[in-house]
Amino acid sequence: MPHPARGSGHHPGAAPLDFDQAPFLVIWETTQACDLACKHCRAEAQPNRHPLELTTAEAKKLLDDVRRFGRIIFVFSGGDALKRPDIVELVAYGHRLGLRMAITPATTPLCTRETLQALKDAGLARLAVSLDGSTPAIHDEFRQVQGSFEHGLRILKTAQEIGLSTQVNTVVRKHNLEDIDALCALMTQLGIVFWEVFFLVPMGRAKPGDVASAEGFEEVFHKLYDLSKHAPFDIKATAAPQYARVVLQRKVAEKREGERAEASDVLTDGAAHSQKDGIGRARNVNDGDGFLFVSHTGEIFPSGFLPVSAGNVRTHDLAEVYRTSPLFRQLRDRGLLRGKCNLCEYRPVCGGSRARAFAVTGDYLEAEPFCAHVPLRWQRLVEAGEAEPAHEYFARRTKPAPIELPVLL
Repeated sequence: MPHPARGSGHHPGAAPLDFDQAPFLVIWETTQACDLACKHCRAEAQPNRHPLELTTAEAKKLLDDVRRFGRIIFVFSGGDALKRPDIVELVAYGHRLGLRMAITPATTPLCTRETLQALKDAGLARLAVSLDGSTPAIHDEFRQVQGSFEHGLRILKTAQEIGLSTQVNTVVRKHNLEDIDALCALMTQLGIVFWEVFFLVPMGRAKPGDVASAEGFEEVFHKLYDLSKHAPFDIKATAAPQYARVVLQRKVAEKREGERAEASDVLTDGAAHSQKDGIGRARNVNDGDGFLFVSHTGEIFPSGFLPVSAGNVRTHDLAEVYRTSPLFRQLRDRGLLRGKCNLCEYRPVCGGSRARAFAVTGDYLEAEPFCAHVPLRWQRLVEAGEAEPAHEYFARRTKPAPIELPVLL
């Protein structure tokens, strides 16, 4: 059923977040244009800007509409947001409205000290840099542009020198699982306040075969939890709400072993590290449930990884779409989930990735296909012959891969 989110991301003394009324976070894909060519790019970025991108005036109206939700977090994403010549103007506009502004520029020469200073002066609260490997070889192979890793380190260092709060975004995929330990070690050296770890969703340029296994996810979750106990920064798993289940399981186990840990603390560890710039995080955020995404052409999506449109900001009221559209209302009602997600004892703190369910099965209410946990109620149904084992269940529900036709010249 729909739920009020008791988040750690709001300011002390603020009312609890109600995800039925407002998202905690809005991301705008400012442009598809980017000078990188990342193998698994969600946005399927292109070298040039799309002619139907939102104009400056339309972007300001979008910011006005978002502000109606409250002083929420607004992220300029892409492509590369720095490919828009009006980006500093838009950051300043959003800041004046009272939004908490963040940006994720591409790791290219376009992100200069002068640009970073201009963004800070305009009111930017947080800058996020993507690092998808612990070495230039691993990262640059993924981004497909030599020098991207070094640009990422340069941007972080420069941003910190001028007083900008920084975070790192990392994509976990099958091909960098063996690098996770080294990545964890690298993060502790970078002076960041936040590490956002994205678990690959097979959409955009990513294919199902690029995604790590459910067991691979599980291994990374435990590494992140271990790191969270001593890291000088906060950690968030994106497109992997099942990390909340692992955190809860670990805390309960620690409590049983006599360590001082409360199950109610799940998802609040380290929150103080990332709140000093006004950008914390909230519990239970999921696709369309505390989260809203607007594409470069104005389409309103539950997230960037779940490309099912509920309208367009050029023709629809943003708040009305989020609050009342059937798509968003269904995503916020976890009682509608199918398969083992519906019976899972961790459903209130997890809910599975709706984006990954859609990408794999074509149904955004289907069970999370990359979760290793078997709920007790589901296991009992399997033992009674009333339900299928998970691998058989998903074998019948996985949508066929698209046929790749030859290009006719």
